[in-house]
Amino acid sequence: MKISLKNLEKGLLALSCCSLFLFYSCGTSKKVKTSTAETKSVIVDRPQVAKEFRAAWVASVANINWPSKSGLSTAEQQKEAIFLLDFLKKNNFNAVIFQVRPQADAFYKSNLEPWSVFLSGKQGQAPNPYYDPLQFWIEAAHDRGLELHVWLNPYRAHHTSGKVISDQSIVKKRPDMVLKLKDGQYWMDPSNKATQDHASAVVKDIVKRYDIDGVHFDDYFYPYESYNGGADFPDEVSWAAYLKSGGKLGRGDWRRQSVNQFIERVYKEIKAEKKYVKFGLSPFGVWKPGYPASIEGLDQYNKLYADAKLWLNKGWIDYFMPQLYWSINNAPQSFPVLLGWWASENTMNRHLWPGMNVGLGGDDKNVDEIVNQIMITRGMLPNSPGAAHWSIAGLTKHEKLIKGIAEGPYKKHALVPASSWLDDKAPAAPDVRTELKQGQWKLSWNGVEAKDVFRWVVYAQYGNNWSYVILNRNDRYLIKSALEGGAKLNKVAVTAVDRTGNESLFREVVLAK
Repeated sequence: MKISLKNLEKGLLALSCCSLFLFYSCGTSKKVKTSTAETKSVIVDRPQVAKEFRAAWVASVANINWPSKSGLSTAEQQKEAIFLLDFLKKNNFNAVIFQVRPQADAFYKSNLEPWSVFLSGKQGQAPNPYYDPLQFWIEAAHDRGLELHVWLNPYRAHHTSGKVISDQSIVKKRPDMVLKLKDGQYWMDPSNKATQDHASAVVKDIVKRYDIDGVHFDDYFYPYESYNGGADFPDEVSWAAYLKSGGKLGRGDWRRQSVNQFIERVYKEIKAEKKYVKFGLSPFGVWKPGYPASIEGLDQYNKLYADAKLWLNKGWIDYFMPQLYWSINNAPQSFPVLLGWWASENTMNRHLWPGMNVGLGGDDKNVDEIVNQIMITRGMLPNSPGAAHWSIAGLTKHEKLIKGIAEGPYKKHALVPASSWLDDKAPAAPDVRTELKQGQWKLSWNGVEAKDVFRWVVYAQYGNNWSYVILNRNDRYLIKSALEGGAKLNKVAVTAVDRTGNESLFREVVLAK
């Protein structure tokens, strides 16, 4: 059973006024008067759990991040995956963006596209011994309290690192959809309806069959000019067909319209299948030079034919992740200047979680840069802070960098901010039982349907100070010391958190004196 959050708003006005302050600290809470009953619902003066999206990209194309090379055994692939997921959990991340379709192929069992060459070294060859990598990643991520977002490249048909084009490749099976670029890559024509239908079917298939938390596209729409030797995209056939059919748009507007229609379509089709599955985009960080005035660089609107501003304005996404891979004081592409401009365009109040580049090294300068970018994001976007880090390799390779993040801004656990436009109904509060044995309290809970829970938050008050820990969906108990730092454990509470980030009512349990 769920409770509408809107019905609680009036009773939570006092809480909302102080929520920004409490985001940074559980702090000292005033004692709440309680009745003689052990459990009491409390809607004021309660501690607050931090809420911030913390993700890392895991790229599979060219074996950038995982697997480390093609042809590894199933056991070796799984060992590497667990290492990366354990790493994220240990350092208080709460999401992973996992690339499952790098070149119109699959890191999962698919009847639409072949197994990826980056798994076995041969396109179309399943893992041996057999397993489904995507299913493995989903279960392992969820067991660690991490959201799993599938990352797909909607238009790339063949990457140069894929080497041999197999008979199962879409390049050979559907040559009517594919165009060759001068650097050796193959690209599906975004304005070809067959391309749109096929890519849409791939997304719907994943959403329907897998228990994912999000679908993610990056910055590859029409290809960068460098991929075609500086020449225009070779879509003369489809452009001529459009004109012959009576089309009136200019070529650039026609290309943008094709991408716009596809983005809107994918968003609506995801919601029709599973409303709670988030759709996110991480476009190039600059929309157009001059927006805002000091910004220079690539014009994605006229070069990639990606009107990312429109997608944000229309709310065709649940989270928007512009790739702001530049430093704070780099005037032509300043991180906070660009973030502020994108925030001004977020008229539908979707999540705005910038992409940050952690691949520049692990020296003091870069540690300070990333930590400062995280703190700037919190200050500019206090209602729904968050970030994604490109890529996980920059975090695993640079010990000083991950230490600076984990011991700094990510020191405390955090929930993913709620997406109220998808679901604003909180799960029921769990029933909590307490038992004292040999100086330790055992807290256990139940009474909430499993489908309504993704994580649990356990709050504990020692003396007058509250703290919390975030546990995973399968956890049902926690042991707490009766004394900590000379202070006695006075009160506890357990809340349930659902797939879209809604937290149940906070109900204090006053422990026996």
